[in-house]
Amino acid sequence: MSLAASAPRVIPANEYRRERWRNGAGWTREIYAHPSAAGEGWDWRLSIAEIEADAPFSSFPGIERVLVLLSGNGLRLRFDDGRCEELRPPHARCRFPGEAGVRGELLDGPTQDFNLMWRRDAVQAELWHRPLVGPMVIFAEPHTTWIVHLLAGQARFADESGLPPLAAGDTAFLGAGTERLRHVLDGAGEALLIRVQPLAV
Repeated sequence: MSLAASAPRVIPANEYRRERWRNGAGWTREIYAHPSAAGEGWDWRLSIAEIEADAPFSSFPGIERVLVLLSGNGLRLRFDDGRCEELRPPHARCRFPGEAGVRGELLDGPTQDFNLMWRRDAVQAELWHRPLVGPMVIFAEPHTTWIVHLLAGQARFADESGLPPLAAGDTAFLGAGTERLRHVLDGAGEALLIRVQPLAV
């Protein structure tokens, strides 16, 4: 299976699937998990963690992670190796290996945190936080997926994709097959932009 998400589409925030953390210590709203090219599990996954109390994070060996603060007054990541990172408003982020021992400690009340995970032996992924002021052109190279998670505001696709408009919290997937695709996103607000591509085709 291609590592690019199949067809361009939008997943509204109210369709995310809520489930327990792997270690049972919290809740996650899963946005999307792309099936593994090897046929077992997933190669990359997007979700929103709901953290209501201090708790250890689940272990994900072989996985890279980026965590981005979406809402709340902040989260401290305390790693077993002594490293300590604080995610503070508006949208601080931290990248770390999934097998690292880490405990999340709330700074002042619950948080929601965007969670990008990918299998490092199969996928490359990058994440950017960008303002959205007018049109933005996104080129999806062959076998690559671009993801737009709208943090605030509203946006629409000013192209021939036929995709519905985005409201805050929605996520758009712009996957390319064997040909390069061009998308134009127009609106006002801010977004997380993510590019996912295979290590080899």
